[in-house]
Amino acid sequence: MKRWNIYTPEGMQDILFERCHFKRNLENSIRLLFLQSGYMEVETPTVEFYDVFSGAQNLIPQEDMFKFTDPQGRILVLRPDMTIPVARVAATKLKDNIWPVKVFYIGNTFSYNEMGGGKQKEYTQAGVEVLGISSPEADAELISLAIQALQKAGLEEFQIDIGQVDFFRGLMEQSGLSEFEAEEIRELIDKKDFVGVEQLVNSHAIDSELKELILNLPGYFGSADVIDKLAGKSSGKALNALKYLKKVLEILEDWGFSKYVSIDLGMVQSLNYYTGIVFRGFTYGVGYPVLSGGRYDNLIQRFGKDCPATGFSLGINMIMTALERQNKLTVRPQGGYYIIYHNDSRKKAFSVLNELRQKGEMAELDISSMDTERARIYARNKGIRNIIRIGQNGDIDIIQVD
Repeated sequence: MKRWNIYTPEGMQDILFERCHFKRNLENSIRLLFLQSGYMEVETPTVEFYDVFSGAQNLIPQEDMFKFTDPQGRILVLRPDMTIPVARVAATKLKDNIWPVKVFYIGNTFSYNEMGGGKQKEYTQAGVEVLGISSPEADAELISLAIQALQKAGLEEFQIDIGQVDFFRGLMEQSGLSEFEAEEIRELIDKKDFVGVEQLVNSHAIDSELKELILNLPGYFGSADVIDKLAGKSSGKALNALKYLKKVLEILEDWGFSKYVSIDLGMVQSLNYYTGIVFRGFTYGVGYPVLSGGRYDNLIQRFGKDCPATGFSLGINMIMTALERQNKLTVRPQGGYYIIYHNDSRKKAFSVLNELRQKGEMAELDISSMDTERARIYARNKGIRNIIRIGQNGDIDIIQVD
C-alpha cells in the first residue's frame, strides 16, 4: 500500500527554488504591464458556489470541476476559471461604477480538463477584462496587450489567431438552420469532422453559394485578404462581422503588431459564451494555446447586469513550458552576496548585510560557521556570485565565486 502522505495528487505539483523564483518574476512582470496599462487588480475566492459556473448555458462542463459540499450541503467548487467570477463581481460589486472598468487578475485555477496547462489540474492564469464597452478599439487593445504580455514573458516567435464567431452565427441565420443544428455544425468544425459538416449541410435545402461558404469555413485563414475575399459573398450579420474584424486589424496595424496576427474564421468557440471577436495565442514547443480570449457580451447578464465585456487569459505554466522547450527558461538567479564572518565581527557583518539590502542587493548571512571553501561551494550551488569575508578585526575581503 502506497504512503500517500509523501505524494501530491495527480496533476498537482510542487514548484521549488529557482523555478518558483522565475515564476514569481514572470507573474510580477506581467502584473506591472497590466498596471501600467491602466488595469486594476482584483482577487476572487478560490472556492465558489457551483451555481456560479453551472446553469442553462453550461459554461463549464460539470465533470471538469472539483466539487465538494459545505456543512449546509451546498455544492462548492475550486474555481475552474477566472473570467466567470469576474463577471459575478462586475454585476454585483461594480454595478454602480463609471464604465468602462478595466480589471486584471493573477491566480490559480483547477480543472480536470488537461488543456489548461498540459497534464496539470492546477495552473496559474493571468488575464484582463474590459467591462462596459463594445468597440473595435477595446478588442484591439486586449489583443495588443496579449501580444505585449507574451513579449514580456520572453517569447519572441508566436502567433495570435483571430476569429469572429458572429460571422459563423450570421451564416447559420442565413441558412435557416435551428440553434441545435448550428451548434452541431460548430462542434463538428471544432472537432475537424468535415465529413460530418458536409453531411449535415447537404441534408438541408441551402443556397449553393451559402453552402460553399459554410463548407469552406475551416479554410478561411491567413492574412487580412481573407476578409476582402469573403466580404463580396457575405451579407447581413456575417458581413457586419467581417467589417468589425477588419477595423480591429487596422488598429493592430497602427500598433505595429500585424506580424503577430493571423485570421482564422474556422475558429468557432462556444456560441453560449463568445459573441464576437475570439483569439488564441500559439508558440512552438507546446501543443496547446498559451492564451485565449474574446468578446462575451452576454455573460455578465447571467448575474443580473446587462454589460458588454471582452478579455483574455494566459497560462503562466504553459508559457514556462514553452520557454523551457525553447531553451529560454533561465531559472537560476545570478548575483548577490554571501557573508561569512568571525564571531568578533558579528555587528560589522550585520551592518554590511543591512547596507547591501538597503541598496536592493540580495545578501545572505552565514548561519553555519562555514569556512571559505564551504562557503564557495554553497554560493556556487545557489548562483551567488560574491562572498564577503569579514575577519576578526573587521577587515573585509570580497571573493568572486567561479
